[in-house]
Amino acid sequence: MSDIPGENDQPDPSDPLDSFDEIIDAETTRDPDLAVIEAGSRTLRTQGGPLQADIPGRPEDPEVDKALREVEAELATRWGETKLEPSVARIAALMDVLGEPQRSYPSIHITGTNGKTSTARMIEALLGAFELRTGRYTSPHVQSITERISLDGAAISAERFIETYQDIKPYVEMVDARQEYRLSFFEVLTGMAYAAFADAPVDVAVVEVGMGGSWDATNVIDGDVAVVTPIDLDHTDRLGSTPGEIATEKAGIVKQDATVILAQQPVDAAQVMLKKAVDVNATVAREGLEFGVVARQVAVGGQLVTLRGLGGEYTEIYLPLHGAHQAHNAAVALAAVEAFFGVGAQRPEPLDIDTVRKAFAAVASPGRMEVVRRSPTVVLDAAHNPAGARVTAEAVGEAFQFSRLIGVVGASGDKNVRGLLEAFEPVFAEVVVTQNSSHRAMDADELAGIAVEVFGEDRVQVEPRLPDALEAAITLAEEEGEFAGGGVLVTGSVITVGEARLLLGKG
Repeated sequence: MSDIPGENDQPDPSDPLDSFDEIIDAETTRDPDLAVIEAGSRTLRTQGGPLQADIPGRPEDPEVDKALREVEAELATRWGETKLEPSVARIAALMDVLGEPQRSYPSIHITGTNGKTSTARMIEALLGAFELRTGRYTSPHVQSITERISLDGAAISAERFIETYQDIKPYVEMVDARQEYRLSFFEVLTGMAYAAFADAPVDVAVVEVGMGGSWDATNVIDGDVAVVTPIDLDHTDRLGSTPGEIATEKAGIVKQDATVILAQQPVDAAQVMLKKAVDVNATVAREGLEFGVVARQVAVGGQLVTLRGLGGEYTEIYLPLHGAHQAHNAAVALAAVEAFFGVGAQRPEPLDIDTVRKAFAAVASPGRMEVVRRSPTVVLDAAHNPAGARVTAEAVGEAFQFSRLIGVVGASGDKNVRGLLEAFEPVFAEVVVTQNSSHRAMDADELAGIAVEVFGEDRVQVEPRLPDALEAAITLAEEEGEFAGGGVLVTGSVITVGEARLLLGKG
């Protein structure tokens, strides 16, 4: 394994935790970025674009494609990801008959409302750069179901996905027969991921929760490091109506004696997380206090950041992703990997700076502020709740400064669609509302009714078919002329973004 310490050793920055009340007080004052420096013209900033992401297409072999479709069809007969029975009994039973594969490797477990997948990809890249074999489990997928299970930074092959499913299928059926409810779609995929990681085998698993924490199917692991990305309102019908209530469920991933990497949080959510850490004797590192973003500067195709980690300062980190939120995700990811290696606890020295720079420079996060076309520029972002929409609206303004931005929005019916549209209203000159192919998609006419209330009738166009919506938005963006700086942002749902990505020739 590469040498972890860097040349510029830093003194141990960690101090004993103050009283619980002082921790709560500290959480109410959040360090803003020390510098957000605008640099370069819109053309210079956008011409580089993000790295191409590892999104697999359909298998080229017709027989493999047929077999994968059969597996997808069988999985589709199970409870979908939005139908839940809050229990880990079924997945625990599956792990038992499989021989507890999830206990054969250490893990980093990630919860939160937004930023989980991007953070997971950054953690994976950092661990891989230090020559550890990684397994990553994230959801939902953008284009291919195989994306959800990755080994060594790449989605597993369709052949391996099929083989893994066939390997565990008899055990899945055994558990189905013994339980009141069959294993769900997500539970089976979780079992597949844990089995694939054990079979590889991996040195460390990076696991994103599906929803919540305590009763999420992934929560049969005991993460050495628990990561909590920003908590906001989403899935309120299942998780709670305030950040604090939602945090209570998400705190379930914090295990005895673990290390908790806590992104900046609403105060009530921070209180819950810190209280849980005290209850289980977990060590806490908080963004804005023990680690964080020191400075960031817009750069070609992304940004240049300085991060403060648990072991010291990391300067001149190029991150090929747009937006302040991605810089904060990077700080969280860096702290998580430092904690995994014992930096700030067993060892005071930072990670090797050149290895960290190399890892972050190679990060890609498909469907997150991803440029997929030029002239006019078309950007994809999977924001699907108001909090995500707010940071996306801010990021697109910072990174591109379009003279005229057209939105293409296709949302799910179970989301706060009005809040999402209100977040985008200041930055969209016009919006084309549409719908994706999912059964969860909000009807385009229903979405249009809400959009008219937010934007006004003259700024809303309805195109129920996504291909027509993309064509209409591109035409609107081109109206000012080739060099006028119009752009298109496709957003509202991971499914909408994935389908748009395929239509625009990516994957």
